[in-house]
Formats: sequence, C-alpha cells, structure tokens
Amino acid sequence: MSIVDADCESDRVGRAPDTSKAGRFRANHRWKVLGIGVAANASFSATFSGIPAAAVFLRSGYHLTNGDLGLVLGLLGLGVALSELPWGLLTDRWGDRGVLMTGLGATAAWLALMALFIVPSTTYLPGVASLAACLLVAGLLGGSVNGSSGRAIMAWFREGERGFAMSIRQTAVPLGGGFGALVLPSLASVHGFAAVFALLAALNAVSALFAWRWLHQPPEKDLGINSAERIAMAKPAGPALLRNVEVWRIAAAVGLLCFPQVAVLTFSSVFLHDFAGMGTLAISASLASVQAGAMVMRVWSGRFTDRHGNRRWFLRLCSMTSAAGFAALGLLVYAAMAMPGVQVALIPAIAVLLVAAGISISAWHGVAYTELATLAGANRAGTALGLANSFVFVAFFVVPTVIPSLLLILSWPGVWLVGALCALVAWPILLRPN
Repeated sequence: MSIVDADCESDRVGRAPDTSKAGRFRANHRWKVLGIGVAANASFSATFSGIPAAAVFLRSGYHLTNGDLGLVLGLLGLGVALSELPWGLLTDRWGDRGVLMTGLGATAAWLALMALFIVPSTTYLPGVASLAACLLVAGLLGGSVNGSSGRAIMAWFREGERGFAMSIRQTAVPLGGGFGALVLPSLASVHGFAAVFALLAALNAVSALFAWRWLHQPPEKDLGINSAERIAMAKPAGPALLRNVEVWRIAAAVGLLCFPQVAVLTFSSVFLHDFAGMGTLAISASLASVQAGAMVMRVWSGRFTDRHGNRRWFLRLCSMTSAAGFAALGLLVYAAMAMPGVQVALIPAIAVLLVAAGISISAWHGVAYTELATLAGANRAGTALGLANSFVFVAFFVVPTVIPSLLLILSWPGVWLVGALCALVAWPILLRPN
C-alpha cells in the first residue's frame, strides 16, 4: 500500500492521516537525525566558540578594552542562558523539528544582518553597546539548538546506545569550535568580521535546511520499542521535573564544570597571545587541538559509559582530573612569572598543559546530558537539557566578565586556579544521594 493509500485508509476508519512522514522512515534513519543534531550544534558552536577564538582581532577591530571584550563575549553567553529553558519547554510542547528549524533559521538571518550592519569599516565603528546587544540576540536565538536536537536523539535512540549517540552529538561543540578556531581568526584578520558573520550565517542556514529535510518523529514500531518502554521513556523520573532535586544537582554540576572550560574557550587566545607571546597560527593550532581532543574523548566516553553503566563515576573522574590539570597550569604559570629567566623555556609546557586541561574539562558533556535526559524521561528531555544549558551559558556570561577583574587582582595564575576550584566543587555535587 502506498503512503497516499494508507492516508486514505486512515481517513475511512476515522483516524487522522500520518502527516509527519515518520512512517516512511526505518530505524537506520536515526543516524540521519543524529547527523542533523551534530550539524546544528556545530553550526552554533562555531558561533559561540569561534568568535572568542578571534578575540584578539575582535578587540583590535572594534577598539575594545579587555573589560569591553569580556562584556560582549559574556552577553553572547547570557543570551543563550536566558533562552535555553524557555526553548526547552517549547520543544517539549511544540516538538523538536519546529523549534530547531525556527531557531537555526532565525540565527542565520540575524548573523547575516550583523554581517551587513555591525562591522567596522574605514568610515564606521560600531559601538560596544550595539555589538554587545547583537551578540546577546544571537545567543537568545541560538539557545534553541541544544534542547531540541537532544530531545530528537533521545526519541530515536534506545537505552544502551543513547550515551554513545548523545556523546557523538556533543562532539559537534568541539567540532564547531575547532573549525572556528582554525578559520575565523585568519578570516577576521584578512577579510574582517563581515566575512566571519556571513560564514556563520551560512552554516546555520544549511543546518536549518537539513532539519527541514530529514528531522521527523520516529516510528516506534520500526525502532522495536514496545508499549512498556514507550511509557517509561515518556514518564519523567521522580517528582515533577523542575522540582526534581537530582535534575537540579546534575544541572548545577554541569554549570560548575563549564566555568574552567569557558575560561579556555573565551580567554585562552588572549592568554597565549599576551602571556606566551604566540602568533595566530600557534594559537589556532592550540585551540583546535583542545577541540579535536574533546571530540575523541566525548565519543569514547559515551561508548565506555554505555557499556559499564558508570556515568556518575565518569563525571566525578572528569571533575578531579580537570581540577588537577588547572591547578598544575596555574602553578606553572606562577613559576614562569616568578622566574623570568626560565619563562621562555616553560612556554611549551604551559601550552601543552593548557591543551590537556582543556580536553579534560571538555570530555564529559555527552555523558552528563545523557544522565540528565534519562533522569527526566524522553518527553521531558528538552526541558531538562534546556535547564542544564542555562547553567552552562551562565558560565559563558559570568566567566568572560569576571576574568578581566581576576587578571587585575590575581593575574593569570589566579584565573586558572579559580578554574581548578570550580571543577573541584563539582565533585561532591555529582555523588549519588544516599
């Protein structure tokens, strides 16, 4: 029977026709859905991670102080923080397809407008307020990506493979960030920020097109999901989601672990330029190494925790290794400052340690989001992931705005030691309640 015939038959027996097209797809379509999630998150990651990678050129091109730079980068994160939970609630009510298409399309359109009107030229220099406001709006629109793509993956993949799938999706963040670190600084230096914003707009537009073409609701019968499992997927665990203490604990720990990660993403280019004296190529290679290492670790950690059922243990391990890595980085930078005669000799070790700590603090995202979505239930995954990413992007707002003050008071060693403290505090929060 054809799709049209099936729809007619549905009408004859009093059922609504299948207009979602989900019935056309088999279980292997889930890999296309996963690909859409990767593309969507990579597109927006290239925006919120790639623009900070070009922070040196943003600072010089727009004539910003370090405080101004922290403000404009922080407001990009604040926009996402403010919008993540509303977008997640809307996703659970409206569906992942509509939210993802709307968010990506609107983000692309806004970045295109920025490429036309909010770029410095020989006759015009945008003010700090206008640049900051535009990046705030970009964050508000881009906050749609995480919850909607995560909910789609939770719907298409079953327990036992969700950690792997969500970790693959989370490789999109370092993938997009690595692309931004490699491409955007050079693009900004040669062609200016009109080219930067235009390229980012194109990436988001293409991802929106992918979502329109291939993102649909899964056919449970083809995925082999029985009624009991479908009910379990749909039912949120424990009390009502936003009153579930465990959901809040995981979300808060996610936010704390993001503080040192955001420090790497937003100010490591400035650190390597101002403190280590590195050039554009070396800085781009260092940041791209962080992102590439994070991609590998996220895929491995998803498969590892799926097999062993030890997500909480792995999250605690990441918090401890990250705390140790950033503490060592802070102490090594302090040693270089205290002994100027050996500073040049210590620079390669400092760069390597920064990359290693950056990879460690970026390895856990897929595991944490899978644990959180499993606690919430598949039909509430959008809200749960939105809540977690609200904490994440609070870090993207707070960290860039606080770092300039930390630099004045504690210099670079203090920045990295505070990052170590945040990772350490996350460890007890991740303990299972008795």
